[in-house]
Formats: sequence, structure tokens, C-alpha cells
Amino acid sequence: MSESVRLDKYLADVGIGTRSEVKNYIRKGRVQVDGVIVKESDMKINTKTSSVLFDNTRVAYETYEYFMLNKPAGVVSATRDNVNTTVVELIREGTCKGDDSEVESFVIKDLFPVGRLDKDTEGLLLITNDGDLAHRLLSPKKHVAKIYFAQIKGKVTMDDVRVFKEGIELSEDFTTLPAELKIIESDEALESDELSEVEVTIFEGKFHQVKRMFEAVEKEVIYLKRLSMGELVLDKDLNPGEFRRLTPEELSKIKGTK
Repeated sequence: MSESVRLDKYLADVGIGTRSEVKNYIRKGRVQVDGVIVKESDMKINTKTSSVLFDNTRVAYETYEYFMLNKPAGVVSATRDNVNTTVVELIREGTCKGDDSEVESFVIKDLFPVGRLDKDTEGLLLITNDGDLAHRLLSPKKHVAKIYFAQIKGKVTMDDVRVFKEGIELSEDFTTLPAELKIIESDEALESDELSEVEVTIFEGKFHQVKRMFEAVEKEVIYLKRLSMGELVLDKDLNPGEFRRLTPEELSKIKGTK
């Protein structure tokens, strides 16, 4: 988008509504530019410097947006769902942590999650509208590392470490790349079931992959949290459900992913 644009086009481009709908909104006085109610749809605004409010909510146009979300359990990695809350809804309806403006809500167009986490899986998820970056991070040819913390029902052993390192056949047409399995704790103190805590690094992103890998060694994942994806590391200050924009340093790192 050029720096100077008609107000109705600007509002339509950021997803407020169709051109005819936003013209009606403008006529009704629902739009402010630099603190003044504007009723002329053809007014030219500067996309870089003008402050535009719709129903008293700031409308921010960015070519691309990048958010780090600590995905909570129970939320689905999708743009829309008829039953469950989606990760995109968390972004659209939530408050961006660390935002130095007074804006508590914003309108952003075409956001989607980069990859998926299972509904019951927590942790790092990148939400953006940058399709090129998403393609680079998800491309099977890139082998971007993904690190997970997991609690496992069953005693994880060095034999399991070896099996993961060799790669595990999960189906007739798919064998994982060598994965890194690190045993954090293998606790035999529980009377009924042994519980292990591990970190596992995989280089693909197949459906239920981590869970299926542990099933292959006759163990069950009972808790799973993604800690990192490539150079992007989950911010420990983000509680489940919280999100923030990526820092310039983080963005530079993930855009440099080979």
C-alpha cells in the first residue's frame, strides 16, 4: 500500500468491511482521523503517520505482522472453527503484551498460524500474515528444528534415545529424520506409573508426530509443550494464552533461516 490512500480503501484493506460498507460507516461518523470525526470517504490519509480509529479502536495497517503466542491447551491451531476457540481469535480479541501504545484491540488482516500444535499441546506458535516466511519455515526441505518439552508415562531409557537417533518408521511412507531425545528426569518414585520428563528435537512437523514417536517405543505423551522453532524461542514471560509482537532481532533471525 502506498503512503497516501483514500480513507475508504484503507479501511477496506485492513478488513473493516467492503468499500460500500466502510463508506456507510464513515457517513455515520464512526471513523476518526487524527482525533477528528471524518465523513468524507475520499479523504486522503497517510498510512504511516495518520491515526485512524474505527468505533474508538485504533486501526493499524501493517504489510506484515508477526506475533509470538504461548498457545494454551484447548485452543485449536486454525483461523476459524465452529466449535473451538482458535489461536487467531486469541490474537484478534486479546491484548498484545508489551505494546507501548494504549491500544487494547486492533484489526489485522489474513492472520494464520505457522504450522499447527495439537489442541492439547501448549507452547510456541508463530502467528503472521507473511506467507513467504511461513513457507520457508515449514518447507520439508529446510528441516527446521522444533524442540519440545514432554512428560511421558513410562520410563524413558537410553535405548529410546538410540531409537530416536536412528529415526522411527511411523508409516509405510514416512520415517522420521534422526531426532534428539534428552532425558531430563526419569522418576521411579511414583508407586503406580513411572513418569519421565524429556526434551525432544524433531526436524519435521507431521500430524501428532511426537506422540506417535513415543507410541512407537510403547510410551505415552501426557503433556507436551513446544519450546522453540528454528531460531525462535518461547518467551518465558508469556503465560499460556498471552502473546506479543516479535522483536526486530527475533524477526531477523527467523528470516535468516536457511
